[in-house]
Amino acid sequence: MEVIMYQVNINGTMYECQEDKKLLDFLRYDLGFTSAKDGCSEGACGTCTVLVDGKKARACIFTLSKLAGKSVITVEGLSDREKEVYVHAFGNTGAVQCGFCIPGMVISAKSLLDNNLEPTREEVKKAIMGNICRCTGYVKIEDAILLAAKMFRENLPVPEDSGNGKVGEHFKRIDAEEKVLGTGEYVDDITVEGMIYAKALRAKYPRAIVKDIRLEKALAHPDCVRILTAEDVPFNKTGHIVPDWDVLIAKGDTTRYVGDAIVLVASTKKETLDEILNLVEVDYEELAPLTNPVEAMKEDAPKLHEKGNILTRESISRGNVDEAIKNSKYVVTNHYSVPMTDHAFMEPECAIGIPEGEGLLMYTASQSVYDEQHEISRMLNIDPSLVRCQTKLVGGGFGGKEDMSVQHHAALMAYITQKPVKVKFSRQESLNIHTKRHAMEMDITTACDENGILTATKATIISDCGAYASLGGPVLQRACTHAGGPYNYQNLEVTGYCVYTNNVPGGAFRGFGVTQSCFAQEQNLNELAEMVGMSPWEFRYKNAIRPGNELPNGQIASDDTAFVECLEAVKDAFESNKYAGIAGCMKNSGIGVGLPDVGRCNLKVVDGKVHILTSAACIGQGIGNVMLSMVCETTGLEPSRIVYERADTATTPNSGTTTASRQTLFAGEAARCASEDLKEALKTKTLEELEGEVFEGVYSGVTDKMGADKKNPVSHVAYGYGAQVVIMDETKKVTKVVAAHDVGRVVNPKACSGQIEGGVVMGLGYGLTEDFVMEDGYVKTKYGTLGLFRATQAPEIEVIMVEKNDPNGLAYGAKGIGEICTVPTAPAAAYAAYRVDGNRRFSLPISDTAYRK
Repeated sequence: MEVIMYQVNINGTMYECQEDKKLLDFLRYDLGFTSAKDGCSEGACGTCTVLVDGKKARACIFTLSKLAGKSVITVEGLSDREKEVYVHAFGNTGAVQCGFCIPGMVISAKSLLDNNLEPTREEVKKAIMGNICRCTGYVKIEDAILLAAKMFRENLPVPEDSGNGKVGEHFKRIDAEEKVLGTGEYVDDITVEGMIYAKALRAKYPRAIVKDIRLEKALAHPDCVRILTAEDVPFNKTGHIVPDWDVLIAKGDTTRYVGDAIVLVASTKKETLDEILNLVEVDYEELAPLTNPVEAMKEDAPKLHEKGNILTRESISRGNVDEAIKNSKYVVTNHYSVPMTDHAFMEPECAIGIPEGEGLLMYTASQSVYDEQHEISRMLNIDPSLVRCQTKLVGGGFGGKEDMSVQHHAALMAYITQKPVKVKFSRQESLNIHTKRHAMEMDITTACDENGILTATKATIISDCGAYASLGGPVLQRACTHAGGPYNYQNLEVTGYCVYTNNVPGGAFRGFGVTQSCFAQEQNLNELAEMVGMSPWEFRYKNAIRPGNELPNGQIASDDTAFVECLEAVKDAFESNKYAGIAGCMKNSGIGVGLPDVGRCNLKVVDGKVHILTSAACIGQGIGNVMLSMVCETTGLEPSRIVYERADTATTPNSGTTTASRQTLFAGEAARCASEDLKEALKTKTLEELEGEVFEGVYSGVTDKMGADKKNPVSHVAYGYGAQVVIMDETKKVTKVVAAHDVGRVVNPKACSGQIEGGVVMGLGYGLTEDFVMEDGYVKTKYGTLGLFRATQAPEIEVIMVEKNDPNGLAYGAKGIGEICTVPTAPAAAYAAYRVDGNRRFSLPISDTAYRK
């Protein structure tokens, strides 16, 4: 029998394959050309972009049989000159964050620049329209491509990297080169000898009793290695705070959402996993799903969890709200609805578990290796020291990689089979299974006197928790504590409920509940301003929190409070544009509310260099550069003497989760403390003489618990403030956003502005285009219908960074910026649309715009 060989020319070399497989799989898993990333496998995200005969193509769409006689180029096939230019251009402009989309962006850039070395920004936008970036907001990627064009056009040499790495100065991302060239390792780029593959069979119904599970046919499949059921799990629960999430649903138990895992299958070939899963027979007794949190709160509603359907209730009360509202001149009451939305990080979830002695070595991509270690060891009922978790590059998180998704299943199968195991979500699995931003229903009343002075606000917030707790409690807490916004009034009453349903679980998401309540409160303020006869800017400015005032939660606003300065920075943009909308916000840095909140960093001298050791996860925000700046600023050492190590439970101290905009402040201050000790030691010894020494830095944020019985409790160690103006044209298309943010002190200007630009575009998506559609507990959304902003939709963004903090304070005055920059964008957009057509918006995404009818 004649064997058919498929031939394809890749990067100038001819390769052969007997199987007509996807080009992407051939590149990545057969040849090891991992610059082409698997972001969606649907041809929608652009991470797998390659050139085929000089034209852009999606490697996940082409099969080898379609490539006969054609030539394929990946980033690995670029010339040395091209590689040097793109590394410099993307690094110098701050275009690299999580990095997962960048090789695809580079190929799209090459496709443009091979034919046009004098592109306009609009032409650059069109060139990368098929490449989604979830981190940067596209601005700096466009800057990078324009710089590369100039360097090629004028034959400019690639300059030597410069910069002293100190606080306040730009220094190229320490991971720029490996991300631009695709040589850095994300988990799915790794293959371990003898590795098998695992995948879970997911629930057929959002709510059903599993009556029987039959494995005989599946076990008979020649590639099947092992099938695990709930009986094989030592402790069959996981959960970031509340361990209520089933690792596998047991026979006789009831499913809670369509993402529930019934059994876990392992195969010698990833290609046959679905074949084996399809042979597993499960009998269900289907039950009516409970998908509305209001209905789930009723006394006669079926209990989805043993303790009932209300995960948590939060209550905040200051002053006499009802009396204040009764005596107020103007009162506004509205109901607001905001939807579930997906993080849509560019890298789908993937983990590898490797047996190691009596325990496991885990390759993961999460927001805390120590959280993983805790949950995996608890599941396996083994000592945490037996689970070593190492982070690889993380292709975005935004809160969505705090929970266990694939890690625990990879660990379970590896531990039981004693074989290396990879578990990877497809993009649709990611959509169906991992946590989302909480949908919320909010009733908010806001009142002021005849002079426009705010007097009171009263709110009820109902949050759709979905099937499991995740971070539902803390997210609700933040939505409640920030419901008053950064305004100076002392009568506040907020009651919140986080309610279990049979929907996809809600979890941590950039903004952490503040995004939701800010949208509602800011709309109420606009109405009040109209009633009083004041401009919305003036109304906010009059009521803005100032240093020494009491925040709505009772905390005294610190001297670095800069909300007024943020409002002043956007005043002209708002007042000079007919269709401009405005919104303000505040956001905590640090977990706070009396909970343990510790940042840690060790500095170890090895071979004459200082190695930065911290578990603070980099999910794209660039914590490695922040830590480097802390060390360089304190010690005066050159960046070339500094090495940043990735998080590893065996070598890096626990600095907590990358969440709550905390790592710049907490891990950064810990690094500064350790650097002070190193600086002192360097007064009498050289680095070579300090070989092997370790300098430990710890910073603990001390705060008061929620409801503390004191007049002015300290809820958080720091707050950031921001004001944004969204400008629309008469078609309700956004033409510009002006974003002013209180950053405390800028550590790296391009990195900071890049975070804000990315946050603004994500906020525009939340306000204008994004939705996550579920019907009766079933996910209807596909990746291509998420409504993610593309470069051609992203408007001009003007970033204004307000620095008011003490440069000698914690982490040299730096505050977290990663979350707050997303918070005020949607309400500002909603008010801009109102100014065009006179229609108020009470739900998201807002309707009747250039983006959505």
